[in-house]
Amino acid sequence: MSEANNPLAWATRAEEDFIMARLALRQKPPLSYSACFHAQQCAEKYLKALLVSKGVAFPRTHDLLLLQTLCEQASIFVAVNEKDLNTLSDYAVRVRYPGEDPIPEEAKEALEIAKATRKFSKQFLGLK
Repeated sequence: MSEANNPLAWATRAEEDFIMARLALRQKPPLSYSACFHAQQCAEKYLKALLVSKGVAFPRTHDLLLLQTLCEQASIFVAVNEKDLNTLSDYAVRVRYPGEDPIPEEAKEALEIAKATRKFSKQFLGLK
């Protein structure tokens, strides 16, 4: 099995992004850009792990709403609301450019959304 077709490989990458997001927020001052980016990446990779677990192909995208729609079509109903996923999706690209820096409160919110996606995904995939 190719690593790209292994949901555990996706989950492992998602966990690394989760750790990086948490570490970024713990810095003094908090590294809000990095926390938001890695929180988005964590959620994205967990959603892709869910799709891989069902054998569902997906495009190369950072759009969490699209990934959620694909999950729903595969009868995976992710317990994270669309508004939150949309907020998190923006951090895949927005924070890469100067002048679009999130504040620490936004980074904390991004991490909470990633946590919710992570929790659901881990339960669905049977991971501890």
